[in-house]
Amino acid sequence: MPTIPATDVDLHTESARIDPYPIYARLRELGPVVYLSRYDLYALPRYDDVRAASTDWQTFSSARGVFVDPVVNAQLEGITLCSDPPEHTALRSVLGRPLRQDRMRELTPRIEAEADRVVAELVERGRFDVVADLAEHLPMTVVSDLVGLPGHARRKMLGWAEAVWNTQGPADERAAAAMPAVQEFLTFAAEEAVPGTIDPEGWAAHLYRAADRGEIAREKCPMVMLDYITPSLDTTILAITNTIALFAANPDQWDLLRKDRSLIPHAINESLRLESPVPQFSRVLTADHDIGGVPLAAGSRVALLYGSGNRDERHYPDPERFDITRRPGDHLAFGRGEHVCVGMHLARLEIGVLLQRLADRVHRFEIRHSRPLINNGLRGLDYLEVVVEPA
Repeated sequence: MPTIPATDVDLHTESARIDPYPIYARLRELGPVVYLSRYDLYALPRYDDVRAASTDWQTFSSARGVFVDPVVNAQLEGITLCSDPPEHTALRSVLGRPLRQDRMRELTPRIEAEADRVVAELVERGRFDVVADLAEHLPMTVVSDLVGLPGHARRKMLGWAEAVWNTQGPADERAAAAMPAVQEFLTFAAEEAVPGTIDPEGWAAHLYRAADRGEIAREKCPMVMLDYITPSLDTTILAITNTIALFAANPDQWDLLRKDRSLIPHAINESLRLESPVPQFSRVLTADHDIGGVPLAAGSRVALLYGSGNRDERHYPDPERFDITRRPGDHLAFGRGEHVCVGMHLARLEIGVLLQRLADRVHRFEIRHSRPLINNGLRGLDYLEVVVEPA
């Protein structure tokens, strides 16, 4: 029986959150399965194994939580992210209706108008923070309005979402500091974000109407609402910021995109592959299972390292290079299978429209200052100041 390599490496130190890629490379070299002794879980660092696990919910279950800390996993059992079919199928069916690809056509004119306005203003300004001034704009002006929460709550959505993501890791200082904001959101969702106070045409109200029809349990609505806030804000904001940072560092790729706008979908995929905003989730094995010749016992918690799989040299040639002609539509940043990101069509629309408008108006991006985001569940930049050279 093969011996499973073990390491006490900590993927949640500040340095690991800033640059996990050397650690990922070492884990991939160690084998298809590596035991992370610090948190008593097994990691899958290679592309093929992460993809296979993502598409096998019967063996790799989400129903016992998908995070690191056992306490948080127990608290979140039963939400969309932490459930398996058939419960997951019912929740996702309701959750995903406003986010279907065909519904994006209805949103496109509104998103295009907002993108036109903000890009024109920022290019005229010449210097701006990509995070606060550009990347947050569409999620916070369009998406927050679509969710339909009361006005005072919209101002807190970003803070709530970042706090929830901070609970994805171990029970460390970041997670402890986030808990008051998480509790504030959960209280708000249960007591204030209810019919009568929310926009009757918004996505949140849509959940309660589905409950009235008997499609989901009414008590699920506050927690399912979480799925409209956390996936649709920080992840998209990070993806937009990462994409601009990559183009600033690779002006030849920006020239390619400006000459050929059909490359925009591939540029989005390549950015998500190279800089995945959500580097990992975990699963629990429902049965003894062999991974790459390595047997694991039922009940083992397994971390799917999307950020590592997306840079696996076994799957992507020269994986550290940003190449928008690569066409990596099979990347893992949105997940795969039953739990593929429910908001991916909205994210693609927002990023694509912004790239289109920026390509019209910007010849070059120059990075002046940047600051990494330190978060237990997310990876990217918290601040990115650029100067733009107009087209």
